[in-house]
Amino acid sequence: MGVTVETLQPGDGKNFPKPGVNVDPDILDKVKIHYVGTLASNGKQFDSSRDRNKPFETVIGVGQVIKGWDEGVPQLSVGQKAILKITSDYGYGARGVGGGLIPPNSDLNFEVELLSIN
Repeated sequence: MGVTVETLQPGDGKNFPKPGVNVDPDILDKVKIHYVGTLASNGKQFDSSRDRNKPFETVIGVGQVIKGWDEGVPQLSVGQKAILKITSDYGYGARGVGGGLIPPNSDLNFEVELLSIN
């Protein structure tokens, strides 16, 4: 259970985001990512920063995003495109979200591209 990273296009192999846990809050890495989220069971898209033409920005490793992102994104280097395959316990678990948009206990796939680190 957890998250696996399937690389679609390698990144620079040098610049990886540092998770925020046990790091001085003044030096946290903020990442900019494009993503498309789909249900693993049927491929149904539930969200996409690409459709909005606006990359998502967040700090990784401090609980601002699902655990699958907190553990998967630090494995990516700048420019890398990958699929994060996230089991439900590392996603939204038994609660689901969005009034059924992501049903309870759903495994998720996120096609992600790490665009930059602050």
